[in-house]
Amino acid sequence: MTEKYIHFDNPAVMQAVFGNYDENLNLLQREYHVVITGRGCEIAITGEPEQTDKAIRVLHSIISLVNKGRLITEQTVRYMIAMVNENKDTELHDMGSDDICITATGKIIRSKTVGQKKYVDAIKKNTIVLGVGPAGTGKTYLAVALAVKAFKAHEVQKIILTRPAVEAGEKLGFLPGDLQDKVYPYLRPLYDALFDMFGAEAFARYMEKNIIEVAPLAYMRGRTLDDAFVILDEAQNTTSEQIKMFLTRLGTNSKMVITGDITQIDLPEKNKSGLIEAMKVLQKIDDIAIMRFTEKDVVRHRLVQDIIKAYEHYYHSKNK
Repeated sequence: MTEKYIHFDNPAVMQAVFGNYDENLNLLQREYHVVITGRGCEIAITGEPEQTDKAIRVLHSIISLVNKGRLITEQTVRYMIAMVNENKDTELHDMGSDDICITATGKIIRSKTVGQKKYVDAIKKNTIVLGVGPAGTGKTYLAVALAVKAFKAHEVQKIILTRPAVEAGEKLGFLPGDLQDKVYPYLRPLYDALFDMFGAEAFARYMEKNIIEVAPLAYMRGRTLDDAFVILDEAQNTTSEQIKMFLTRLGTNSKMVITGDITQIDLPEKNKSGLIEAMKVLQKIDDIAIMRFTEKDVVRHRLVQDIIKAYEHYYHSKNK
């Protein structure tokens, strides 16, 4: 058994590290089978040397985020534990240092994982970025946040969001209402993200002036998209022809972000996903980046990570 100490100069930082009712410390104690006790302005960590060392590394990572003004949640602590267990905690140093956008309610949007930070950096540096990974990794939400930031900084004059309405298929024409009513259910996640960023009044105003455009992928055909931040969501449901059509709409002073989850393809089996093909075709082109998220980047409820892992294990075992 070994015992190590961490000293705190700021009681507020110490409280944030502890969490409500010491929930962060309790989580570390269960994970590493150590005993963590507070003694004045320091904490003592007692346990087996290797486990104690890992707990110390997680605590230092938490302290670093607290000092950057980040709120520490259970999901944050679990993510740091996962990174330490894989000896990747050195990658955590830059986390929490990027303020991407401020929502209409004043919430600051920041990357929450190393994967998200790399994704954000890739979008800033490249003209086209493909973000591929499971649900809940923030692929679309972060892209929308960066689009809003670029628009507010006058880097682009328009935000265009699109996704293939695969689920509607040929039945789209039979749905009641005008075009907006027909496609709204399929574009709802994009509306929600924009509503968060701009607020109701500004969002409605920009939509009315066509500064923000949310439309099915089919309506991109034949256009040249200049001075725009363009996001294609659910790209795993595009065909090869559709994604090629979309990519070749790129105009001057524009950015494109393509997001998708290749484990959730809704196309008929005879059709090959355009996203999978694009990842192969575009991988060696300069100014195009391909970012892959894993279940560790999921920022929803912790059970979402467990569900994704369980399905991956099931399909792997089935294929084997």
